[in-house]
Formats: sequence, structure tokens, C-alpha cells
Amino acid sequence: MSNPYVPVLVLMGIAAVLALGGVAASAVIGPKRYNRAKLDAYECGIEPTPLAMGGGRLPIKYYLVAMTFIVFDIEVVFLYPWAVDFAVLAGFGLAAMLVFLVLITVPFVYEWRRGGFDWV
Repeated sequence: MSNPYVPVLVLMGIAAVLALGGVAASAVIGPKRYNRAKLDAYECGIEPTPLAMGGGRLPIKYYLVAMTFIVFDIEVVFLYPWAVDFAVLAGFGLAAMLVFLVLITVPFVYEWRRGGFDWV
């Protein structure tokens, strides 16, 4: 009897060889003409500045969008397996998921009140 993980390990080995081979090939084949402009930080074609406009602070909107993605991504990650095994989990699974949904509503309401869903 063969191990069922052998195909997975072979696929991981092939992926690693291709990834490392691509990096090695680009290092060997790629041009090596470095100059000051190529080594500088790139900021959309504009000369780099020591601080961003506004003293380097980002608007809260960036963090709220990131938080929205994380909250809803985690929600889907936990809801999908629960929906698949709903019959097996029965009442305990339903109670646990209701507690989870109540807890996940807290950051949703926080973001809503902070204006994270206003895209104007």
C-alpha cells in the first residue's frame, strides 16, 4: 500500500524546484546594469520625499478597509465548515455559531459607526 501523501509531496517538490529555478535563472540570465536611478526607491515617477504629505499619517479609511476584509474573511472561514457539517453539529453547533455571529457583529458595528462603509 502506498502512502496517500506521496502525490502531494511530489507536487510540492515540483513547485519548489520551479520557484527556485525561476529565481536562479533570473539571477544568471538577467541584465546586471545597476545605476543610481535603479537603486533608488520608486514612488510613481516622483522624486522620493522624506515624509509623506500630512506628516506621514495614513487616513483611517485604509485601516477600516483592511479590518473589513479581515473580519468578513474570518467569518466566511468559520461559517463554511459549519454549514457543511450542520447536521452533525446539531444544537451545540448552532449555539456556538450564534455566539460567534454575535461576537463578529461587534467590529462590524464599530466600523459602520466609524464610517467605514461610506465610500464617498
